[in-house]
Amino acid sequence: MIIATAGHIDHGKTTLLEALTGQGGDQRREEKERGITIDLGYRYANLGGEATLGFIDVPGHERFIHNMLAGAGGVDLALLVVAADDGVMPQTREHLAILELLGIPQLWIALTKCDRVERQTQQSAAAEIESLLASGPYAGAPIFPLSSSTGQGVPELRHALLNEARNITHQADKNYFRLSIDRAFSVSGAGTVVTGTALAGRIQTDDSLLLCHPNGGQQQVRVRGIHAQNKASASAQTGQRVALNLAGERLKAEQIQRGSWIVASELLNPSRRLDIQLNLLADAPRPLEHWTPVHIHIGAQRLTGRIALLEASHIAPGACGLAQLVLDGYTHAVHGDRVILRDQSAWHTLGGGIVLDPNAPTRQRRTAERLAQLKALTLGSLEAALPSLLATAKNGLAPDALERQFNRPQHDWQLPDKTIIQPTSNGPRLFTQAIWQDNHAALLDTLTRFHQELPDEPGPDRGRLRRFGLPHIEPAVFGALIDAALAQGNIAATGPWLHLPEFSVRLSTEEESLKAKLWPHLESGGINPPWVRDLARLENCEETQVRHLLLKLARLGQLHQVVRDLFYPEIAIEQLITVILKITEQNDTLEVIEFRDAVGLGRKRCIQLLEYLDRLGVTRRFGNHRRLRTESSLVLRVKNR
Repeated sequence: MIIATAGHIDHGKTTLLEALTGQGGDQRREEKERGITIDLGYRYANLGGEATLGFIDVPGHERFIHNMLAGAGGVDLALLVVAADDGVMPQTREHLAILELLGIPQLWIALTKCDRVERQTQQSAAAEIESLLASGPYAGAPIFPLSSSTGQGVPELRHALLNEARNITHQADKNYFRLSIDRAFSVSGAGTVVTGTALAGRIQTDDSLLLCHPNGGQQQVRVRGIHAQNKASASAQTGQRVALNLAGERLKAEQIQRGSWIVASELLNPSRRLDIQLNLLADAPRPLEHWTPVHIHIGAQRLTGRIALLEASHIAPGACGLAQLVLDGYTHAVHGDRVILRDQSAWHTLGGGIVLDPNAPTRQRRTAERLAQLKALTLGSLEAALPSLLATAKNGLAPDALERQFNRPQHDWQLPDKTIIQPTSNGPRLFTQAIWQDNHAALLDTLTRFHQELPDEPGPDRGRLRRFGLPHIEPAVFGALIDAALAQGNIAATGPWLHLPEFSVRLSTEEESLKAKLWPHLESGGINPPWVRDLARLENCEETQVRHLLLKLARLGQLHQVVRDLFYPEIAIEQLITVILKITEQNDTLEVIEFRDAVGLGRKRCIQLLEYLDRLGVTRRFGNHRRLRTESSLVLRVKNR
C-alpha cells in the first residue's frame, strides 16, 4: 500500500511519519537547515503486518506544491495532516482539492498536536474538518486525533493502517508497463537509477523499455535491477514504489528530468495535445477563459501550455467541460490519467481533469462528431466507449491507436456485436457493419454520379474518384473500399480506370462519322501519323472537335497519346516495338541515335516516343541507355506473332 501525507506546512507531517515508522525524514542538508520538506521524502516500513508500506512525505510549502504533485500519482490512501492548534489552513484546502482532482481513492485525517490544545479546541478543529469534507467525495472520512511527540493516538492509526493494508491488494494487470519518473540519480557500482510508482503493468529484470524525455526524444534501456517497495526483487507491478537500475547507451542520470517516462515500446506516443474533461474548482478566482496559459501536472511531469475550450468561451468556477491542452513539451499520457492545472504563476490550483484522448487532433476539434466522440470517452472503459466511438467513425478505428490510448492490449478486448475488422494498407481498422455498408454505398453513388456528369470518360482512377466525392475517407480506407467492391464485382477496372460493370463509353453518331474519316489518315501515317492540326486541315473541321475525339479514343484504349496533339494507333506502337526488338537482338541496350537511324524520324520525335514507351512499360531507361522490358505484355504479344 502507498500512503501519502499532505497538509499545511508545520502541521507535523514529517514528525508523524517518524512516529509511525521510526525513521527520520528531512535527509537533505537544506531540508534539515530550514526545517521543511522541500522534495519528496520516501520511507518504507513494516508496521507489524506482512506487507511493506510505502510512505510519501510531500511538501506543504506553497512554493513546493509541484513536488507534492509529483508524488501523488499511484497513491492508495492519503493522510491529510491538520494541526489541532491551527485548524484548516490555505494549503490544507489546496492539498485537499488536489487529492480530489487526482482521484485518490481514500482519505484519512490525522489531527496532530492534540497535546497542545484543550479538548474543546480539538473538537472544534475536528468539526471544522468535517464541515470542509461534507460536500466532497471524502465526506465522513475517519479522523485520528493524536500527538506525534507524546505518542498519543499513534498506535491506533498504525493499527488502522495495517488493517487497511490487508484489504488492499494489487494484482499485476495485463496492461503495458508505465512509470513516471520522480527521481533520477547515480549509485556507485550500479549506475543510473530512476524511481517512481508503477502506474500499470509488470516488468522483470532484463526487460527492454523506452526512456521518453519531455522534448519528445526516446532511448531504449534495459532493466538491470529492480527494487519494489524498497526490497530487491526480480519483478515489479502496478501500485508499487519502484526503483529501476537502468542500462543504456551513454545513459547518465543527470540527463534524466523529473517527469520523464519509462514505458513499454507498445505505448510510445509522444503527444503535445490532450483532450480532457476539465473540472474548475469552485473557489477559482474567476471563470476560465479560452486559451488561458497554465501549468499542467501529469504524473511527475510539469509542463506549461494553454487551454483550448471546446464547448464554450469560458468555464465558470465549479463547472466542468471539454477542453484541449496544448502543451509546450511532450507527454506520454493515456486515457484516464489525471491532470492538475495551476495558474500561469504556478501559485494557485485552478482545477484538474481526466485525459480522454492523449493524441488529440489539431483540426476539427469542435465539430459535433468530435464532441460526441469525447462524450463517449467520458464513459470510462474501452468497452463502454467503443459502441459510441464506432458509431461515428467513418474511417474506422485503428486498434493499435486504441491500444496506446487506453493502455489495453488487444487480446482481451470485448468488441461490440457486428464489428468488422477490415484490413487496409495502414493496418486493420474497426468498423460497424452499418458504417462499412454506408461507405460502400457512397462509393457506388459517387461513381454513378461521375458517369452521369462525365459520360465521355471511361472512369476515374482511384485518386480522382476519392477527390470527386469522398475526400473525407482516408486514402488507406478508400483503397480497402475499392478492393472490396472490385472483389464483390460491384465495380470494375479497365487499366487504371474504375467504372460500374455495365458502363462503357460510346461514340455518338457524329463522332463515329468523324472517326471513319480520320482513321485512314492515322493508319497510313504509320510510325509518323499526322498531328491534330494536320488532321483537322485534311478533313476541313475544327481542331477542337478532332482533339476531343482523339482524346476520347485514347481513353477507350484505341489510340496512344504520345504527347499533346500526337496520337498513335496500336499498330504503329507495335511497329516501333518490332524495330526495338531488332536493334536489341545484337545489343542488350538501346540508344536514341540507334533508334533514330532505324525509324528515320527526327531526334526530338524519337525522344518523345522513347519516353512514352518508358511510361508504357516497354522500355526502361538507365542514364543514356534503355533496355527492353521483355516481361511487358505488349512486347510478348509482338514477339509471339
